[in-house]
Amino acid sequence: MTHLPAGYRVVEVPEARQDEFLLVDRLAFAFDSTPETDAIVPLTLSWDRTVGVEGPDGALAAVHGSFPFTLPVPGTSVPCAGLTWVGARPDQRRRGLLSAMIDTHFRRSLDRGEPVSALFAAEHAIYGRFGYGSAADDLRVTIPRRAALRDVPGSADLTVRFATLDAHGHRDLVDDLHRAAGAGRPGWITRDTEVLRRRQLVDPPAWRDGGEPLRIATVHAADGTPRGYAVLRRKEAWTEGGPKHTVQVREAVALDAAATHRLWSFLLDLDLTASVEAGMLPVDHELLHLLVDPRGIVPKMVDNLWVRVLDVPTALAGRRYAAPVDVVLEVRDARLPANAGRWRLTTSSTPTDGAWDARVERTQDAADLELDVRELGAVYLGGRSLAAQARAGLVVERHAGAVQGAASAFGWPVAPVCSWVF
Repeated sequence: MTHLPAGYRVVEVPEARQDEFLLVDRLAFAFDSTPETDAIVPLTLSWDRTVGVEGPDGALAAVHGSFPFTLPVPGTSVPCAGLTWVGARPDQRRRGLLSAMIDTHFRRSLDRGEPVSALFAAEHAIYGRFGYGSAADDLRVTIPRRAALRDVPGSADLTVRFATLDAHGHRDLVDDLHRAAGAGRPGWITRDTEVLRRRQLVDPPAWRDGGEPLRIATVHAADGTPRGYAVLRRKEAWTEGGPKHTVQVREAVALDAAATHRLWSFLLDLDLTASVEAGMLPVDHELLHLLVDPRGIVPKMVDNLWVRVLDVPTALAGRRYAAPVDVVLEVRDARLPANAGRWRLTTSSTPTDGAWDARVERTQDAADLELDVRELGAVYLGGRSLAAQARAGLVVERHAGAVQGAASAFGWPVAPVCSWVF
């Protein structure tokens, strides 16, 4: 447990201190807003989960909050504390405030029965030292207009509608399709409150950077049933050679291969445009397989969710496994000693729906694998390989063959991703 400097203390932050909370956040992240933008963008904080550190003068020196998420994990889902809004005033850094807030976040999350925490890292190097592991990546791609796609049966039977996004009128369509399209994908956190659903679709002019208002393209079956959508904006670029507008896709999902093909065929052939920029796609997205010439895209892979295992036995027993395994893990955890030690993970004798349940118990048996809780978080969603970690020297094999067996079990056939930043 981190000890704060004299005169500092951790406090809950009520809604009455909203302006002070936002000031600290904006000082920490070097941005500002306007009353016009604030009137459009809803504040997503859960005030019963909002915490800060007060300085000797009683003013907030650092802040953070969290969301009560349900995190999809391989084969099922678990309660999760989504850590967010973490920042300290620039003149209050290097005093242990972040460490104290993380310790408080861990304690409060465990008290609420949340065995894992997840976040998006503003800076890559910060959260590993607190035991968070980089558990998923997302793909950002730039695709030239008219990039050819392989044929998919049924695509031609679908229609596309194009409209200006209505944050209220399109909210249910977007939420329903987002939930359905991500079913079964680890990391695919849904927006379960009205304020989060509304926040995802707001479009203040200050955010447009010279682009048009947000539009929405929706794919429909013959009976009108929606099968997919893309939220996007186009940005003008007039050159001597003609128009070279950019299509900027904020979020795109579809329910099946035909809808995916129809949606991206539309996005890749909008008049006046030269390229399509899409972000936060899973690294195994169908589009990568449909492109006739995948070399024509400009890809960039970015770290997505970071996961911290807070309660080892509950978290490991809370997910399912892709292969049977019986392995003893020796876990190091400098911040949560209750996690440290040896744990036997044993899957059930028969799979259900192609996956295995597991039980996790403390043991005095010799360890098969040794690893830090950071590496355990990294493999928790099935998108990182224990074998790759072992080759990097981050996992130590104490029993021959243990890495291969555990890596097969912890892996998952669907790549994890969260499609939006919280």
